[in-house]
Amino acid sequence: MPNIDPSTPGLPRKNASRIRVTVVSAIIAAAAGLGGIYGIGGFMRNAHAQAQCAPAVDLAKKIAPLAKGEVAALTMATAPLQLPDLTFEDSEGKTRKLSEWKGRTVLVNLWATWCVPCRKEMPALDKLQETLGGADFEVVAINIDTRDPEKPKNFLKEAALTKLAYFHDRKAKVFQDLKSAGRALGMPTSVLVDGAGCEIATLAGPAEWASDDALKLIKAATAK
Repeated sequence: MPNIDPSTPGLPRKNASRIRVTVVSAIIAAAAGLGGIYGIGGFMRNAHAQAQCAPAVDLAKKIAPLAKGEVAALTMATAPLQLPDLTFEDSEGKTRKLSEWKGRTVLVNLWATWCVPCRKEMPALDKLQETLGGADFEVVAINIDTRDPEKPKNFLKEAALTKLAYFHDRKAKVFQDLKSAGRALGMPTSVLVDGAGCEIATLAGPAEWASDDALKLIKAATAK
């Protein structure tokens, strides 16, 4: 049987139209199929994240009564949320990712030298790291100064803050990533994250992280 070309002279107009409709329908069906595949993939990823982060929500409910006094402003997680895999650099310029802390509870803190409340809470964060930092918990304080890279280093040195590791992101992308997740509205921002990278609680603003209130909450969050 010869190939049928819809544009071939002499082919009935009705048949040519039918062929065009068939071809267009096939294209639409294929596109819909691909959309379904990617849609299902997105759904599966979301379902996986929700299942993975459900324990963090349960933990948030459990320790919620401890969010009082100096840490009363903490907003406890009420729905599963896996944080973006934040990317930043260490003091040697090596690229680091939040996922490197998998299996450990982390207090992610964004700070800058131009942020007065940030500077005021840094000694408390340093003390928190000294008191509870270890195999199960770490304060990951990320500086987002975008100009003079020596300024935050000098600030930490002059304030004798030696327990915190120095992490930085001169492009401040970590702030934008957390903002996109709805977890960075201003500075400072702190997010308590479980070992699966899921939100336990978030605090917009400073806190006295070395206080008894904060220590009790962090200890409860890291209890085995």
